[in-house]
Parts: sequence; C-alpha cells; structure tokens
Amino acid sequence: MADASASSTNQSLLSETSSSCHIQAITAAHNFEVINFSLLKGMGVGKFVSSRNFSVGDSDWNIRLYPDGITTEHTDYASAFLILRGGKTGARVTFSLSLFGRNGQVKLLKATQIFMEVDQGWGFNEFMKRSDLQPQLRLNNDSFRIRCVMTVIKDPVIQDVSTIVVPQSNLLQDFAQMLKDEESADVTFQVGGQLFPAHRCVLAARSAIFRAELFSPMKEKAAKHIEIDDMEPSIFDALLHFIYKDSLPDDCDADKNVPMQHLLVAADRYGLDRLRLMCEVKMCDSIDAETAATTLALAEQHHCVQLKNACLKFITSRGVLGAIMGSNGFDHLAASCPLVLLEILDRLASLGI
Repeated sequence: MADASASSTNQSLLSETSSSCHIQAITAAHNFEVINFSLLKGMGVGKFVSSRNFSVGDSDWNIRLYPDGITTEHTDYASAFLILRGGKTGARVTFSLSLFGRNGQVKLLKATQIFMEVDQGWGFNEFMKRSDLQPQLRLNNDSFRIRCVMTVIKDPVIQDVSTIVVPQSNLLQDFAQMLKDEESADVTFQVGGQLFPAHRCVLAARSAIFRAELFSPMKEKAAKHIEIDDMEPSIFDALLHFIYKDSLPDDCDADKNVPMQHLLVAADRYGLDRLRLMCEVKMCDSIDAETAATTLALAEQHHCVQLKNACLKFITSRGVLGAIMGSNGFDHLAASCPLVLLEILDRLASLGI
C-alpha cells in the first residue's frame, strides 16, 4: 500500500513549466480595375490578365482574371484566382474576391487555402457568369473592379510564459482618445456651424501650416476660437481624424468621389502629404466616366502626378471619351486646365484612336 504522506510530498516537489502559443495574422487588400472588359472577349480559354504584384506578409501576390474561363467547362463564366508570385511558400490564407460595379459590391466569394508553391493559385472557376456581368458593364462603362481582401496566417510562435511580452504600442489609441477629450483642448475650430475642439501642439506637430497659423509671432496666441468658412464640417472632421489617428475614417469609401476630392484639397492646404497620397490612392480606384474630368482637373491643380496619370489612362481608353465629354465636369476641365486637353489629344494620337 502506498504511503499517502509520501505521495503528497512528491507532488509538492514537481517541477512545473508553462508555455504559450501565439498566432498572428496580416490582413491587407488590393483593388484590380478592369477597363474595357468587352475587348477581352475571345482572348481564349485559359488566357488571363493579371494585376500588378502586391506584397502581403512575406510573399508577393497578384490577381488573375480569365475572361473566357479557365477551362473549357467554364466558358460561360469569368474565372478569378489569387496567385502566389514569390516569397515564402506554405502560407495559409483566408481570402475573398469581390466584384464591384458603379453601384457597389455585386459578387463576393471566400476561401481558405494553403499556397505550397510559387505560381500556385486558388480561386473560383465560376467567379461571375458572363451573362450576369453584362448589365454591370453597361452601367459602369464596360468596366468593373475586383477587390481582394486577404489574411495571411503566420506560423505559430511558442513562448515560455515567463518571457516578458512587450505589448503593441497604443500611441494611436491614446491620441484617438485625446481627440475626444474636450477638457484638455486649448483651441476650438468653428466649421459650418459645428465646433471641433483640438490641441495646438498636436496640430503643430503634424502640420507645418497649422504650426505657422497657431504659433507664428504674427498670430494672436491667445485666440482660442478659429473660424474656417470654406470647408465642410465632415471634411474638417476627417482631417482631424487623420491628424490624431494617422488613418482615414472608416466611412471614407472609394466610391464617394466628391468628398474624397474635398479631403484631398484640405490635405494639400495643410501640407499633409501622406493624407493627400492616401486620397489619391482611393480616388484612383473610383475613376469613372462621370468623375474622370473633375478628378483630372483636381489632380492637375494640386500636382497629383499618380492620380493625373490614372485619369489620363482612363480617359484615353477605348469607348469612354464620348461619355466623359458629356459629363458635367468636362467644361470645367476645359476652362481650368486647357493644356491637359492637349495631353489627352496627344495620348489618343499615340494610341491611334
């Protein structure tokens, strides 16, 4: 018979260790614009067009679109795939491919796969039936956008629980909370009848223009109330959101072109180059026949090179110039930026259009 007291003593002398498993993931999105899709009809089964490569995690990826289907069994469909183009293999990826038209999302498909080899692809043979795609093409000037949202699940990290784990920085969260804290604010902006409390030091640190306005020897430092008459409250609110949080507001949709134009102007006005470029990226993804002319005029006036090139590329693509010339913004473009019209003509001539 075992000695109960001896068993109790042995248990109290057991060496005990612990460990933990940390799973991390990286999420990103890429937008692939397909313009003049009808011209791709008949390129052949298994033939594809692809987006540029983009990096997520430790790998490079792209999106492939097969207009006539990836196999002879799927010729009634456009097929779409996510392709591993380089970098680390063996990644487990959860991804979605969405098709967007002028009126928003039309199709959404999701999958989780492991990409074992470079140039291996996973996706959807029957991404969109060609007959279902035709109404969207008519509404969106023969164009659409494929959006890929993907999450790369990284290898587990095993740690001894005694290891000191340094948490992620919460600096941006602290600044976001600071924006809500009216008690510590030392300046208030009145924009379109709405009041926005803020902090001089934060504004000055983020924008040289604000620094000059708030701390210049020529300014009245004691002024705690500043009126801005030439900006919408929603745009100034988005401007403050970026200054404090270094990101666009969640409701900044690429399809809302006009508010994005106003935010780009505000970013340029206050010398916020990163915000201006973020607006450019959003607007490049939402160019259509109705907004191309006004967007091009804006890009020219505010020296947005990438946005200007994207507009020129869209305007000089086949089949859209007539619709653009009939848009409300074309007269404004012609009056404010006449030299740009010459650039359009030169590009059309070089393309033989």
